[in-house]
Amino acid sequence: MDRAALAQLLAKVRAGEIAIDAALDTLRDFPFAELVFAKPDTHRALRTGQAEVIFGEGKTPAEIAAIAERLAAHGQNVLVTRLAAAAAEELVRLAPAFAYHPEARLAVWRVAAVPHTGRGTILVVTAGTADRAVAEEAAWTAELGGNAVERLYDVGVAGIHRLLDARERLAAAHVLVVVAGMEGALPSVVGGLVGKPIIAVPTSVGYGASIGGLAALLAMLNSCAAGVTVVNIDNGFGAGVAASRINHL
Repeated sequence: MDRAALAQLLAKVRAGEIAIDAALDTLRDFPFAELVFAKPDTHRALRTGQAEVIFGEGKTPAEIAAIAERLAAHGQNVLVTRLAAAAAEELVRLAPAFAYHPEARLAVWRVAAVPHTGRGTILVVTAGTADRAVAEEAAWTAELGGNAVERLYDVGVAGIHRLLDARERLAAAHVLVVVAGMEGALPSVVGGLVGKPIIAVPTSVGYGASIGGLAALLAMLNSCAAGVTVVNIDNGFGAGVAASRINHL
């Protein structure tokens, strides 16, 4: 239940197109649904503009399906993140409306079309191809938030001419999500090239001294380029939400 859906329901009640009792049935789970094992937040999109997303780790496919069905019944698209392939196979069997995207490790149940309501384009940039899983999580999250999203992959500092060749695309974006592992230098370089909001995402990609992404995280937090904001290690979802909110200001 988001702002537009609630306004439409109230307008129908005022016009006599729907009975009050029927409207109350629609709102029976407002502001959250009560399941035995979870309380799906059907009010979140109205409060924050971002519908509740299901974190797949630690939940059974049956639990995910039950939560998703309750959210979908309220007319909202459903996103499940951090979903392993084996669990996704069972989830799709239980809820065939889901489509699984293995590289991003997420599943999407599209209930309604998502128009582009953001101000401009969100550009998702990666240092290497090994960073694509996190980048795809960010891209899908931003797309489902109503944004036009473009991708620019494998333009890390080890071959910086690849990045410089795309300077026009970097400058044209309204918000940039920059994903990198190893030493995490790419967001600083991008921050020195463009004057747009940059959300840096450290990944756990790298050899031993990268310490599971900690080296990239610290490098991004210590960026000498102004305007670089950092999310947690491998948190493509958080970056996608932040980029979407900035793009809707």
